[in-house]
Amino acid sequence: MRGVGEVFPECPIQVEEGVKVADVVWVSPERYQKISKQDICLIAPEICIEVLSDSNTTREMQSKIYQYLKTGAQEVWVCDSAGQMQFFSAVGLLITSQLIPDFPNTVPID
Repeated sequence: MRGVGEVFPECPIQVEEGVKVADVVWVSPERYQKISKQDICLIAPEICIEVLSDSNTTREMQSKIYQYLKTGAQEVWVCDSAGQMQFFSAVGLLITSQLIPDFPNTVPID
């Protein structure tokens, strides 16, 4: 990915079903220029990250993944309560992130 980009929490994104809020996002400098003045992003950041909670359902997460990708995300990452990461793109479940291949499949949870 070119440039350093921006990482920020709780990013509201306008999707087909309304507004969804990604827990964390990464956006390139180029896309940041397009969305930085928007209260609700009309184009999803390149990476949208969801941190699962006990209240999240499989159906809800599948819908969010689909909606973020349809709105322009290149990848959606999902982190479960044990720190296990799953990476999704338009082709489906990935073994690792294609955008940041060195990102670990497990992250420490405090």
